[in-house]
Amino acid sequence: MPEDKIQCRLVLDSCCDLPLEILENAKVDFLEFPFNMNDGEHFDDMWKSMSAKEFYDRMRKGEVSGTAQVPVSEITERFEAYAKEGTPTVYLGFSSALSGTFGLVEQVVADIREQYPDFEIYVIDTKLASIAEGLLAYEAINQRNRGLSAKQLAAWAEEARWFVNCLFTVDELEYLRRGGRIPAAAATIGAKLNIKPLLAFDLDGALSLTGVARGRKKSLKALVKCYDENHAEGHGSNGVVLTASADADGDVKWVEEHLDRPDGAIPAIRSQIGPVIGSHVGPGMVAVVFWGDDRREKISIADRIANKINSGE
Repeated sequence: MPEDKIQCRLVLDSCCDLPLEILENAKVDFLEFPFNMNDGEHFDDMWKSMSAKEFYDRMRKGEVSGTAQVPVSEITERFEAYAKEGTPTVYLGFSSALSGTFGLVEQVVADIREQYPDFEIYVIDTKLASIAEGLLAYEAINQRNRGLSAKQLAAWAEEARWFVNCLFTVDELEYLRRGGRIPAAAATIGAKLNIKPLLAFDLDGALSLTGVARGRKKSLKALVKCYDENHAEGHGSNGVVLTASADADGDVKWVEEHLDRPDGAIPAIRSQIGPVIGSHVGPGMVAVVFWGDDRREKISIADRIANKINSGE
């Protein structure tokens, strides 16, 4: 759809880990998350100012990368500009279970709504991160370009997020331990036994351990198996699958080559895990993300009943 006919502005954040060229070609805005290394503060600009190779090599040499929320001043400046411009806007944000930035955006937008009551804006918690968030964003771009209004796009995203299926593995448990994602004892024992965790996101958007594999090759095979058993043919963007790694190109290429994609009919988009997510998972993370079944249907019967009671159904 021509740019002058697009009915809404789409705003993302750098933790979606999509390739920069996709965001630039789609003309979407994104908030840049900050991270800190030995030489000071940096911002996640999708590898424009620092290559993935440099970042992960620095981590391999022992440098620690710390992360922080997007500054309130940056959020306020950005969304005030959107309000003054007046185009209906949808923000798809990094999971609130993993970062406080989504809460900051909600607070800023609440204030802006008081100042600009006619400004139409929707703030959506994707309850996803990294390229899982990226797959939702990728299809949201397509839906926007097909003519959805801001209200329609927000409603679409709130439902579509439950159909994003993903699985990822990390090469070393130490980085998850540093971020408080796993206990120190588990990291120590896991390293000795060459255990590789298999991780996804639960319905609240937090990390969820779905299984373990003994050794790197078995963990990569588990990613392939997850896709082969759970992807939905033809769903979403013609069945597109997103793959990504934290500077592990050989491993992610192996995964792509073994996915059940007859004659390559299902396109694969490969990305590098950004520095914010990378700070917590370390070099070697590999992920596969795809459209699949409704993840809400995979929870236990007891939890489904509890959810219905809590929602007043």
